[in-house]
Amino acid sequence: MSLDRIEDWDKFLEPLKTAANKSSKPMQNLDRELASKAALSDDHWHDNMLRLIGSWVAKGNTDEEIHVLAAAHILPGHTPEQTYREVQKMIDGARAKGYGSKAKPMEGHQLYTSTEPLPLIRDFPSPTPYPINALGDLKCIVEAVHKFTQAPIEIAAASALSATSLVVQGHANVETLGGDKPLSLYMLTVARSGERKSSCDDRIIAAIKNFEKAQAKDMERIFQRHKNQHEIYQAERSKITALLKAKRGGITRQEAERQLELLGAEPNLPPSTDRIVTEPTFEGLTKMFKDGQPSLGLFSDEGGQFLGGHAMNADNKQKTLAALNDLWGGNSIRRTRQGDGAYQLHDRRLAIHLMVQPSVAHQLLSDPLAVDTGFLARFLISEPISTIGTRSHRGSILHSQSIQDFYNCQQALLEREMPVNPDTGGLEPRLLKLSSEAREVLIEFADEVERQQLKGGEYDAITGTASKSAEQAARLAGVLTLWRNFQTDVIDASEMHHGIELAKYYLNEAKRLVEVAIVSLDLQAADNLLKWISERHGNTCFLFSDILQNGPNAIRDSKRLKSLFAVLTEHGWLIKMPTGTIVNGKSCNTAYRLAELAEV
Repeated sequence: MSLDRIEDWDKFLEPLKTAANKSSKPMQNLDRELASKAALSDDHWHDNMLRLIGSWVAKGNTDEEIHVLAAAHILPGHTPEQTYREVQKMIDGARAKGYGSKAKPMEGHQLYTSTEPLPLIRDFPSPTPYPINALGDLKCIVEAVHKFTQAPIEIAAASALSATSLVVQGHANVETLGGDKPLSLYMLTVARSGERKSSCDDRIIAAIKNFEKAQAKDMERIFQRHKNQHEIYQAERSKITALLKAKRGGITRQEAERQLELLGAEPNLPPSTDRIVTEPTFEGLTKMFKDGQPSLGLFSDEGGQFLGGHAMNADNKQKTLAALNDLWGGNSIRRTRQGDGAYQLHDRRLAIHLMVQPSVAHQLLSDPLAVDTGFLARFLISEPISTIGTRSHRGSILHSQSIQDFYNCQQALLEREMPVNPDTGGLEPRLLKLSSEAREVLIEFADEVERQQLKGGEYDAITGTASKSAEQAARLAGVLTLWRNFQTDVIDASEMHHGIELAKYYLNEAKRLVEVAIVSLDLQAADNLLKWISERHGNTCFLFSDILQNGPNAIRDSKRLKSLFAVLTEHGWLIKMPTGTIVNGKSCNTAYRLAELAEV
């Protein structure tokens, strides 16, 4: 139904207009609960929203109040801004047809008079179980770290996949349906503070850090040799230039040029041995690639510091996102800066694992620039169910042999010299090809995901992520293959099945989390407050001051709490009690209670 044809709305709104003109009593023509549930299930969303908004207009609600009520009905694939515009069209149309009531809601009374409160947010599905068996030979280390730290297994899995990507990405590319691509993986894990993110990452990358330390110690001797060579070079160069400047007994320009050419180039500083960076700016990252290793890993258990830091501020965000996108695709990165000149870095590789808190992740997932540039589509994202409150020291089990075996394998791969072009400093990796069976399996998966991107399909709201899912499957299969057998040049069907199973998991997680991210932050905060009050007060009366003093730390601010109380009141969850209500033995003027449906 077109929203632009106001005349088409009469069949829905005429009963509301008639009721509004005849009586100021709450209207019973519309069952708002049924209309709300139908809209939330995407059953004729426009028709049901039109009826709801018409009833709110007829009842005398303001535009702002109607937008608050309508915000609970945002559907997956639609942004809050899109929904706002559509709702405003409906409001304007209803008012233009004269359906508004002159009566205004009384201050302090609920705006919503249905038999049941409106839902604040939709119930989102829990994550599916992690496909642990699809990790192949990485399963042992993931289970060992999971059992020892008692952190969600998804965190240990993301740490293991990203760390393994780091140690193999410098040696091989992988054949995909879209051409040869790096084995680099970008992982984003969403978890609360206290989920033992650091404990997982520390165990997984311990061998890499030990390797860095050993390399750094060996480099002390190399740096001393470079220092000596550099001083000799400078002395020889100074001697030649001094002779050129001498008035007597000097040399000609041609002879100086000949001697300088024989002297050769200035000795290069030995490359940095670091493999892991934690918080780089775009400039810092390119410098590390220029002066250090051609294969790096960006690992941070406080990814919010990176996402909210200098590299991602308003001035640098687009540049940083573009550079990270280029690195994921195996493209060259360009650097232009006064003083440094302009240069390109070819064939560098970057693996990423960022662990961020939910509030940071949800902002990123709804960031238009991160979505539009395809930055998020390159990440394998997960938000596991918390294990906080279920852990115990007695339940921690250390499988030291599994951890040691993993370290030994990592160490062996790190000690392999990467194939580096001596002129460019870039990598010259071999190609890991798909077997004919693996290719057929991947094609079948890619075609199915493509079909599900049609409008109304499973992945129509995340086409950017879905379109890269087949490539992600090939990358995952390649990482697992080289971990199992570094010498092989072929991915078999078994490893491809594993890669696809993992890619499906992360694709479905991305779909689930994008749906969560489109919920307005105010509604999410109001829903969290509702749960908190329900657990502590049930349906007993309480005071505003009680919640302000003893409520959740995040909302112990009077202005913020008043706004959340307004949201809960307007949605029918919070009821203001009459003046003089007794609470804790005292007569109070600002007592509240929750609707009965909110009781735990």
